[in-house]
Amino acid sequence: MAQVYLSLGSNIDRYKHISAALDALAELFGELDISSVFESEAVGFNGNPFLNLAVGVTTDLSVGELLSVLKAIEDNNGRTRGGAKFAPRTLDIDILTYDERVGDIDGVQLPRDEILYNAFVLWPLAEIAPRDYHPIEQQTYSALWQAYDKQQKLKPVAFTWRARSISNERARI
Repeated sequence: MAQVYLSLGSNIDRYKHISAALDALAELFGELDISSVFESEAVGFNGNPFLNLAVGVTTDLSVGELLSVLKAIEDNNGRTRGGAKFAPRTLDIDILTYDERVGDIDGVQLPRDEILYNAFVLWPLAEIAPRDYHPIEQQTYSALWQAYDKQQKLKPVAFTWRARSISNERARI
C-alpha cells in the first residue's frame, strides 16, 4: 500500500464540493487523514476565495489509476476541462506525493512542485505529515513550512464534515 497525499481545492459552492470530495475519498479509501480547511485568495486570476486542504490516503492503485479516479471525482462535481489553467473550480484534486516516488509517473510529476510554492498546499500538508520528508528537498514538511517566506493570504476556517469539525483553526505551525 502506498501513502499518498492529496491537495483539494474549490472556489465554486466550496463547502458542497469539498464535502462531496471527502465523501467520495472515504468511500474509496476508507479512513482519511484530513488537515484543517483553509481559505486562500485565488492565485493567478481574479476570483472568489478557495477552500483548500490536504488529505492523506493509502492505496494499492497505481499513480495512473489514482489519477483517473480523482479526475472522475472532479468530473462528478461539475469540473469543466479545457479552459484556462488558472480559473474558478468546482473541485480540484491533485496528487502531491505518492510514497517517495520522484519524476514523471503516469503523466503526474511527483512530488508536485506546488508543495514548495503555495501556502495553501504546504501548510495543510505540514499539518498532516509534519515529520515526513519531501523526497527531493530532504526536509520535513514542518521545517519547509516554518521556513516558508512567501506572502500569501491564508487562514484556517471552520469546516464540518459528517457532523464533526475537521478544522482546528490552528496558528501557524
